[in-house]
Amino acid sequence: MSRSDARPTLVELANSFQRVRKYSLDLVSPLSEEDMQLQSMPDASPSKWHLAHTSWAFETFILKPYFPNYQDFDPSFEYLFNSYYNAVGEQFSRLKRGLLSRPNLATVLNYRLHVNEHMQTLLNKENDENHSLINLVQLMTNHEQQHQELLLTDVKHALFINPAYPAYQKAKQPNYHPHPMTWTSIESGIHHIGHANETFYFDNEGPKHKVYVEEFELANRLVTCGEYIEFIENGGYQESSFWLSEAWYQLKEKNTLAPLYWVKKEDKWFHYTLSGLIPVDLNAPVTHTNYFEANAYAASINKRLPTEHEWEVAARIVTKQLREASPTQAPNGCLGSGLQQMFGELWQWTSSSYNAYPGFKISEGATGEYNGKFMVNQYVLRGGSFVTPKGHIRPSYRNFFYPGASWQFSGIRLAANA
Repeated sequence: MSRSDARPTLVELANSFQRVRKYSLDLVSPLSEEDMQLQSMPDASPSKWHLAHTSWAFETFILKPYFPNYQDFDPSFEYLFNSYYNAVGEQFSRLKRGLLSRPNLATVLNYRLHVNEHMQTLLNKENDENHSLINLVQLMTNHEQQHQELLLTDVKHALFINPAYPAYQKAKQPNYHPHPMTWTSIESGIHHIGHANETFYFDNEGPKHKVYVEEFELANRLVTCGEYIEFIENGGYQESSFWLSEAWYQLKEKNTLAPLYWVKKEDKWFHYTLSGLIPVDLNAPVTHTNYFEANAYAASINKRLPTEHEWEVAARIVTKQLREASPTQAPNGCLGSGLQQMFGELWQWTSSSYNAYPGFKISEGATGEYNGKFMVNQYVLRGGSFVTPKGHIRPSYRNFFYPGASWQFSGIRLAANA
C-alpha cells in the first residue's frame, strides 16, 4: 500500500492516470502482436499480459469497490490476470502466461479502454476528501509504472532468445567518458533513512527511522564494462574464492562465463541491447550483472557492495547537493561529493537482504500483499535505471530481486571500509 501526506488532487490524479496509461501503449507500439505474446522464462511475462494485468488492478481495487453498479468487462479476467493477490482469489499459473493466446490483443486493448473510461468517470465525480480512493489511485498508477519497467526488461529477454538478435527499437547509444575511480568518504554517525511522507512512496520504503553507519567509502561511479572484462579475462569466473557457494554451484551447472546478454564473436565482446546486438562499450557501466556477479567482482579487488543504509545515506547527500546546486554546477548528478550515477543509470546491488524496516506494518486487505510477503531470500537494489519511470527515482525507493536475477538493468557500485 502507499502512503502520502502530500496527496494530489483528483484533477492531478486524472491527468497522471491518462499520461501513464498512454505511455504503456507507447511502449508496446514497436512490438508486433506475436512479440507481445512471448514469455521467455518463468520470471518474465508477455507484454500483452502486462497490459491486461494493470487494467485488472484498476478494475479490482478501485472500480469494483468505488464505482456504483460496476460491471466486469469479463469475469474470467479476475482469474487470468491476477498476479499474486491471494485475498482476491486464485490465479492462473505464472509459468504459463505465454500460453494465453486468448483473449487476443484487440480484446485486451478494449479492456483497457473500458477501464479508462470508467476510471475517468469516477475521478470526475468524486471529491478530494476521499483519501482512501486517492491513495489507491496513486498506488495503482505507480503500480502500472512498475510494470512499464518490467515490460521492457521482459521483452528484451524474449527478443534475445531469437538468434537474429532483433532490436526492440533502434536508438542512439550514449557516449560514456568515465572518470578514474575515486572514493568518497562518508563519516560515521546516526542517520535517518526511509521515506518521510512528502511524496508518494511504497509501504516498504518506510517508516523513517534511525540507523548507525560506520565510516565507509563509496566509489564515485559504477564499474565499467572494460573493468569487468578484465575480471572475466583474468579468470574471475573460474576462481572459486570470489564466489558464494550457491553462486559457484550455479556457475558450474550453467557454464556461465559472462553477464547475461554478452556474446563473444571472433574474440570480441558484444552485448544485446534494446537496440540489438552491439559491441561492448568499454567505458559504459556494466549491466545485467546479478548479485552473485556483483559480489564476486567486488571480492576480486578486495572491495565490497554497500549496504542499503550506506547507499541511502550517500544518496541523500547527493540529493541535498542537487537541490543546492545550479544545473551548471551539477550536470547529470556529478556533484562536489564526487558521487555520480547514483540515480537513473542502473539499479545498484546492495549487500542488504530485503527485510522490513522497524515499525513496518502490512496494510489490511489485498493491497497488503504488495510488498511485505516478498521479504525473504532477496536482496535490495537502489537508484533506479534508465528505464525506471522518473517519478520512482528517489533516495528511499527499494527494489528487490533474487540474487541470481540478471534480466533487470542492474550494475555495480563498490564500497570499502574506511
